[in-house]
Amino acid sequence: MSLSAVLIVFAQPAAIAPECASESADVGYEALAQGQNERAQREIEANPDLDKNDPSRLINLGIAYARQGDEAKAREMFEAALQSSDRAWLETANGEWVDSRHLARKATRMLERGEFSSTNVAMR
Repeated sequence: MSLSAVLIVFAQPAAIAPECASESADVGYEALAQGQNERAQREIEANPDLDKNDPSRLINLGIAYARQGDEAKAREMFEAALQSSDRAWLETANGEWVDSRHLARKATRMLERGEFSSTNVAMR
């Protein structure tokens, strides 16, 4: 699996675990999947149904920030997801269910390696 494919897996959590939020919770998935990071950021921040500490919100918002080059805000979001008292199983773009703290750690490592830069993002 290529680096860009791994990025896509972690960059596009499709839904949060059913016990954590409703099926209709918009965590910016469609916008992120289309590479529309500013739109994803706006959608996530404007969604009144998402708790500010929701791990899927924090991770996807961090991804949107990272892809826009704001590493400080991205790191803040990933750290908040890692430290959150809320923990959830998140579905990634490839259908895997992964613990939110694991995804936050993975996203932080990817950020440190510069894997969110626009030159490393390849959509399928």
